[in-house]
Amino acid sequence: MHVARIRSGYTDKQGRRREYESAYLRRTYRDGGTVRHQTLASLSGLPEQTVALIEAALKGAPLVPAGQAMTITRSLPHGHAAAVHAMAVTPGLPALPGPAGPQRDLALALVISRVVAPASKLSTLAWRGDTTLGADLGAAQVSDDDVSAAMDWLGARQGAIEAKLARRHLDPDVAASLICR
Repeated sequence: MHVARIRSGYTDKQGRRREYESAYLRRTYRDGGTVRHQTLASLSGLPEQTVALIEAALKGAPLVPAGQAMTITRSLPHGHAAAVHAMAVTPGLPALPGPAGPQRDLALALVISRVVAPASKLSTLAWRGDTTLGADLGAAQVSDDDVSAAMDWLGARQGAIEAKLARRHLDPDVAASLICR
């Protein structure tokens, strides 16, 4: 396929010359030894810019040159945090014991961040800007005080959380021995 531009003109009775250009979307093929043209659409009614874009696209030119379409100002790693989040959902970790709400969601994000990058409590405060995890779990705009409170909330419930997960996913005898510790 290609864009065929046909220029034509005529001179009227007053001697004025009129020039016209028509644009057609065409397919060219051979019929024996004869070259034939099949008009697929008339592009004459379209603005010249649109016809030029169609023509460029048919020639294989990129419509938006790379680097001009957007500028990357910041890129955050996502895959490892998303994989750990998916694995945390499988055993039911988002349903941690305790009241549902933003503190529990933040606690889940903290657990995932510690699995992704084990670190001290102080360095865990900076996890929000290192991956897409904070934005994905709605915890990107929380304060350091909220993160510290969620870590304390999580620490106070750690035993209950581990026991609930052990009862749910381990053999009852193994779970009982772990809970008794």
